[in-house]
Amino acid sequence: MKSRLYEKYVSEVVPALKAKHQYTNVHQIPKIEKIVVNMGISASLEKGAIDDAAKDLTMITGRKPAISKSRKSIANFKLRENQPIGCRVTLRREVMYEFFDRLVATALPRIRDFRGLSPRKFDGRGNYTFGVSEQTIFPEIELDKIKRTQGMDITIVTSAPTDAEALDLLKLMGLPLAEVSKAAESKTESK
Repeated sequence: MKSRLYEKYVSEVVPALKAKHQYTNVHQIPKIEKIVVNMGISASLEKGAIDDAAKDLTMITGRKPAISKSRKSIANFKLRENQPIGCRVTLRREVMYEFFDRLVATALPRIRDFRGLSPRKFDGRGNYTFGVSEQTIFPEIELDKIKRTQGMDITIVTSAPTDAEALDLLKLMGLPLAEVSKAAESKTESK
């Protein structure tokens, strides 16, 4: 069974994008390709920190994370080669749509003083990355069982060639993006 958000994409988002940008081919219409959730762990924390982060990320995404290890030693950061420094999960297809739906509907509104995500966090190729400061915004995490608060980066990779097309796609999919004021917009364009 397809997720609710995928059905919304097919029935509402695709016709709206096709009408706005006058795409001639169905394959030109942007879509979300994958979502990558990444937790970086400080190398100076105790050994159990990486296990706790991996357990939290498993509960949030429903997938077992891959452990990222350092490539080389850096003495100033007290980092050794092949030391675990983070964990990441890549979500695709149905699981991606389910996670995106839970993120938009339940997790992001639980952020304190949330006024929307910044629309300036695109990378120039249609991908959107934002950070979350605490894993406790997800309802799957039990507050009594966490030992330390841990932030994460969430990257939404789209097939859109430009940031404007990706912005339209994410707005139509329901991502709560804050409105940029005209004064701030003109200030950044003049630089």
